[in-house]
Amino acid sequence: MEKGNYTVVTEFFLVGLSNYPSLQMLLYVFCLLMYLVILLGNSILLIISILDPHLHTPMYFFLGNLSFLDICYTSSSIPQMLVNFTFERKSISFIGCALQLVISLGLGSTECLLLAVMAFDRYVAICNPLRYTIIMNKGFCVQIAAWAWILGFLNSLIQSVLALIMPFCENIIDHLACEILAILKVICVDISLNVFIMIIAGIVILITPLLLIFFSYVFILSTILRINSTEGRKKAFSTCSAHMTVVILFYGSALFMYMKPHSKDTKLFDEIFGLSYWAVTPMLNPIIYSLRNKEVKEGVKKVLLRNLYLRRI
Repeated sequence: MEKGNYTVVTEFFLVGLSNYPSLQMLLYVFCLLMYLVILLGNSILLIISILDPHLHTPMYFFLGNLSFLDICYTSSSIPQMLVNFTFERKSISFIGCALQLVISLGLGSTECLLLAVMAFDRYVAICNPLRYTIIMNKGFCVQIAAWAWILGFLNSLIQSVLALIMPFCENIIDHLACEILAILKVICVDISLNVFIMIIAGIVILITPLLLIFFSYVFILSTILRINSTEGRKKAFSTCSAHMTVVILFYGSALFMYMKPHSKDTKLFDEIFGLSYWAVTPMLNPIIYSLRNKEVKEGVKKVLLRNLYLRRI
């Protein structure tokens, strides 16, 4: 269906929240602080998982992948937002928008799959502890992590290319970043194919991993409740609670962001929530894993003490 005349696009204007100039400085400070916490927290968690030999396990291998992913995910959008908050001309080149779209959508898709992989790791650890080292060997862990990244970016490339080759009616995007749904709104031609691909991708990348996580924790909970020792049940719960919290935050935010009905009366709230969605979950991930995991705390202490000892020498 035709929407209007086509426009040759060399750049896009990101006008999300531009109707509230009084909020710009507050949002700049808010985003900058969260971005710094994200970089610091996830970098520490990533470095600790590499430097501490006791953390060279499948769980922390996947956690290191998640930390690296969160750093890249926020770096794909927040720096551009910070620039736009400080300049009146809120523009991004077509190539820059394409790269931002591919990277952010690819990393978001990868995180969906990676959280499902981490749930499977916890399932094997608790439900099949005697076979854990055999099933979750180094080669298998690398393979499933690699496939999560490959499938995530394959989905992103397909959706991004199908959107960006379409003719545009205008180059004004009512969003804070180059996000797939916002870009589809300024396409002039029929987007039935884009919507169909998005639905299929949603089933494969979003719904299927969520179902795998759900069934994994059904079996995990069933196994934990059969443990006679109170200490054993507590230890089993502690190994899963951090991952469960991250899953609830990530999927809860995503479902609220994309599934709830939108209206003009809640547009400001929707845009601010979208901003926090890009930053809050990546910021909380390392905090959750650090606060609820003794091994991470011990790893931090060991690395710090080792560095202090080497400096004294």
